[in-house]
Amino acid sequence: MAEKPAVLIIGGLGYTGRHLARYIHENQLASEIRLVDKHLPELAWLAPEFKEACSRERFMQADASREQSLPRIFDRENGKQFDFVFNCGGETRYSQEDDVYKVRSYGLSMALGAEAAKRKIRCYIEISTGMVYKPDSVPRKESDKLKPWSKLAKWKLSAEEDLAKIEGLNLMIFRPAHVYGPYTSKFLATALCMARVYQFLGKEMKFLWKEDLRTNTVHVEDFVRALWTGAEWYVKGPSARRPVPVFNIVDHGETSQATTAKILHDVFNIDTGFFGTWVSAFAKLNIDHVVDEVNDETLDPWADLQTKAGISQSTPLSPFMEKELLRDQDLSLDGSAFEKETGFTYQHQRITKEEVEKVIESYKSMGWWP
Repeated sequence: MAEKPAVLIIGGLGYTGRHLARYIHENQLASEIRLVDKHLPELAWLAPEFKEACSRERFMQADASREQSLPRIFDRENGKQFDFVFNCGGETRYSQEDDVYKVRSYGLSMALGAEAAKRKIRCYIEISTGMVYKPDSVPRKESDKLKPWSKLAKWKLSAEEDLAKIEGLNLMIFRPAHVYGPYTSKFLATALCMARVYQFLGKEMKFLWKEDLRTNTVHVEDFVRALWTGAEWYVKGPSARRPVPVFNIVDHGETSQATTAKILHDVFNIDTGFFGTWVSAFAKLNIDHVVDEVNDETLDPWADLQTKAGISQSTPLSPFMEKELLRDQDLSLDGSAFEKETGFTYQHQRITKEEVEKVIESYKSMGWWP
């Protein structure tokens, strides 16, 4: 490519979107970056290092799932088309109603895919999830049996399948493990907030299910590098790659509950353990009740901790446990295909105590951490 690609990031202020924008901006990889999001930068809890990459002149407030917004989102001043479109948008909360995912995730993906095909965008990147596979502790390859185990994953898979049917869409799909890193407010953040509460209460933090339950991870910096590597790889090949390239993105750490328990023990100096088979069997039958109990135990102390620390503004952190994440299901992925195909290498090979301490430091720098 003689000229650097022009890039459109949908959900540009979301966790992956902002990290991708920063990576592209700091490495001067694009001729133009446009970030589209429903939320305003001022309300997005942006850390200082994102301010430049996610600046007002790059930003456009719009709802990309609405068809009437699409011309404004996709049209460029020079009349040319964007080269890469990354869909980092959609509903990321768990345990929502089907209608929410249908409109905010599936609907968004289909609207963007149709528009990208119409405009002959060189590569449209859809971010799915590793939760689309039939769970197994043996790492799942891209060709393995699909059986989504969360509502979010069910609608992501529907989007994958229906996007692949759009004539002329230059589509590429990524299925990441649990993404973590500085400022994360998802999977790892919940565990860290819970550990802080148990440290405060002087109690042991116990996990359901087995120690070797897989909860595979990938660092956000590696994930966004992989997205960019994938887009560049895609456009070097034949104009429309068939079948649609689908890749798992996961570090080499084979992260399990035992990994997390050990790290939390080391970081917070608390006892960690596992409930064992009997309690876990009971929990499986009474999951709603168990989740409510866990949340009752942690939410009030978390509020007390915040009050004591003088944190009065709302933050994206909470020990609130989502029922869909407290399932006895392995998230275990084999990411070797992407590395083999593109030559990509991971800079964060596994989640470590040091990586987790950096996450907590990022919270402290924003005044979020009690």
